[in-house]
Amino acid sequence: MNDASIIKPGDEADVQDAVQWALAKGAPLEIIGHGTKRGIGNQVVASHVLDLSSLSGVTLYEPDELVLSARAGTPLAEIEQLLSDNGQCFHFEPMDYGPLLSGEAGRGTIAGVLAANLSGPRRIKAGAARDHVLGVRVVSGRGEFFKSGGRVVKNVTGYDLSKGMANSWGTLGAATEITFKVLPAFETVATLALRGLDDEAAARAMAMAMGAREEVASAAHLPPSVAWRFLDGKLGGEAATIFRIEGFAPSVKHRMAQLQTRFGRAGAIDILDETQSRQLWREVRDVLPFVKKGDQRVVWRVSMAPMQGWRMVDEFRRHAGVDAYYDWQGGLIWLRMEAEPEAQILRALIARYGGGHATLVRAPESLRASTDVFEPQEPALAALSQRLKQQFDPENILNPGRMYKYPAGA
Repeated sequence: MNDASIIKPGDEADVQDAVQWALAKGAPLEIIGHGTKRGIGNQVVASHVLDLSSLSGVTLYEPDELVLSARAGTPLAEIEQLLSDNGQCFHFEPMDYGPLLSGEAGRGTIAGVLAANLSGPRRIKAGAARDHVLGVRVVSGRGEFFKSGGRVVKNVTGYDLSKGMANSWGTLGAATEITFKVLPAFETVATLALRGLDDEAAARAMAMAMGAREEVASAAHLPPSVAWRFLDGKLGGEAATIFRIEGFAPSVKHRMAQLQTRFGRAGAIDILDETQSRQLWREVRDVLPFVKKGDQRVVWRVSMAPMQGWRMVDEFRRHAGVDAYYDWQGGLIWLRMEAEPEAQILRALIARYGGGHATLVRAPESLRASTDVFEPQEPALAALSQRLKQQFDPENILNPGRMYKYPAGA
């Protein structure tokens, strides 16, 4: 890929011209923005790179209507700053993969948010990018332009193709503009940290808290091996099971007091203020414990039933050296391997404990080439995915092979 030529369109028409040219030449394209997530997925074998980073800028922002549109290459950091200046945010708080993949923070693009269906610790309450997208403008692998959805929250048009672009990783089309729903930012936030629980006790505590009347927004468990990496070491080396409460200040104060009473007998409790809370949950979101200059140890992202995650990890430790922490009430597990990952063992254990999926997030190219980076699909789902690929990119010229192997014209 280092020898690939770079095509850098300046507008939507240029994108369509580039895809039509590639289609006519039978020349596959690797689609990128700023490349912050380029290391995720199978390596794309393409003779040309379609760089969308010049398609930048917010094209529509109506705070009163809770809607924002931006061109594909607009940095997420710029959009979030604009929203913050107006007291708004994306409630799904998309993570930043840049530092974890040895890149810069804040360079991910708005198109990458949708293509990877990003989310953060608020996922179990607020959903992910696909739950907040309102519309897209896309050039398909057929070289055809289409738009889907609209700029209003209550748009109802049947099946929403904009949601179909979520988690497609650039294999169905090259997005040129995306419209998202935005929401008011939370006035304040506080975090309760319950100290010293093992993984099993933490899973039970998180399940109880998320179903309680205190309206906990997020729950995560940080075992001792990772807890000390958060908040510049202020959490110390003892396990921390953390709960986030957000909203208006009086309500947050009242609900935090109730939650503290609820857990009063469960162990030592720390209460983190707004500044500490915002930092902590951002670090949980962006996988801070596994971000270290020069650290190339393999990282997996596992999603499964919250009450089964810790059981899977406990058994997996008998087969491999692994460090782990839990987000989404225990349903999202970040794993860092101390040696080569045992993908087959990991996926077999996930299946044994109720099912889920594992994605290889960080690994050397040689390992990516020999491992199923994304969870292998069941036959029926694989057939559906292939039909969708056939509709949007029948010649397989867009990010070929990044997710799954589709032959041209399949």
